[in-house]
Amino acid sequence: MTHRIEIDLAAQRLWLLDDAERILATHPVSTARNGAGERNGSHCTPRGAHRIRAKIGAGAAPGTVFVGRRPTGEIYSPALAAAHPGRDWILTRILWLCGEEIGRNRLGSVDTMRRYIYIHGAPDESAMGVPGSIGCIRMHNDELIDLFDRVAVGTKVLIREGDGS
Repeated sequence: MTHRIEIDLAAQRLWLLDDAERILATHPVSTARNGAGERNGSHCTPRGAHRIRAKIGAGAAPGTVFVGRRPTGEIYSPALAAAHPGRDWILTRILWLCGEEIGRNRLGSVDTMRRYIYIHGAPDESAMGVPGSIGCIRMHNDELIDLFDRVAVGTKVLIREGDGS
C-alpha cells in the first residue's frame, strides 16, 4: 500500500493518507515559529512537494536524543532539559525530508535536505498545534513512532500553507 503525508501549516496538522485518499491517521504538529519559507538560514518550514529521504532511529527508545542525526546515548528527561536550556531537542525518530521542486525547495539556497528539515520527535511537554520549531515539523514521540513504522523511504510529503500552496 502506498502512503503519503500532508502537512498543513495553518492548521498545524499532519495527515497520513493511503493511495485511495483515505485518512489513516491525523496528528497535531508544531512547525516553524518563523512561518513558511524555503531560504537557508530562515528558520522557516519549507513548502511544496517533498519526499522522505531517510528514516533514522528505528528501534531507538522513546526519548532518545539525536544530534547530527546520531543518538547521543541520552534519553530526554526534565533533568536533562534543565541541564541544557535552549537546546533544540530532536528525539526518538527522524524522517529526513528532501525537496522535489528545483528552485523552490531543492538545490541552491532553498534545499530542504541541506537545511536538515525533519519530521522528528519532541518533548512531551512541547506544545503541538502551534508553531514553535526552528524549521522542522515536530510531533509527540508516540505519534511519531506510529508514523515512522507506517511509512517508507520515498514516501511523498506535501507541505502547504492551508490555501493549497
